[in-house]
Amino acid sequence: MSHKSGKQAASPPAAANDAELAPITVMMSSRLMVLANLLKRGAILRYKRLAELSSVEFGLVASLGRRPPMSVIRLAEAVGMDKGQISRALAELVTRKLVAKEANPRDNRETLVCLTKAGLAAHDTIVAGAQERNRRLLEQLSKDELKVLLDQIDRLTDTAARMLADEKDLN
Repeated sequence: MSHKSGKQAASPPAAANDAELAPITVMMSSRLMVLANLLKRGAILRYKRLAELSSVEFGLVASLGRRPPMSVIRLAEAVGMDKGQISRALAELVTRKLVAKEANPRDNRETLVCLTKAGLAAHDTIVAGAQERNRRLLEQLSKDELKVLLDQIDRLTDTAARMLADEKDLN
């Protein structure tokens, strides 16, 4: 029995190190991803309820906004998806008369897309919903706290962009 208790008293070095290491869930990047995912999931549910738009559709409507017509390629770049990924959503938006398509008068090989009146109404619903969600999220912060938070987010974003560039350089 004394032999057994001697074994229990000694712990492997890895166990001691585990207590010192923070789990990934407490890291800043994980916390920000959790926050971003919660906000995104809430937005998806809201825009589905208010404007009957899927996540891809509301991204397209939001990106088209109150801008002049843009090419499908430029829209794909704006939402961070390839042209093939957005074509089905665009077709659905055209069918629902939220988006209009036309050939570019300067280059017939290129298709331009823009919001229709109904699409602009959906866009305005998205903007109003986003403003309400933003107000509700930030109402607990004072003006000074909000300024500090936004400054810190900007600094972290700049650092993350440099880290991404470094990773791309290594690949």
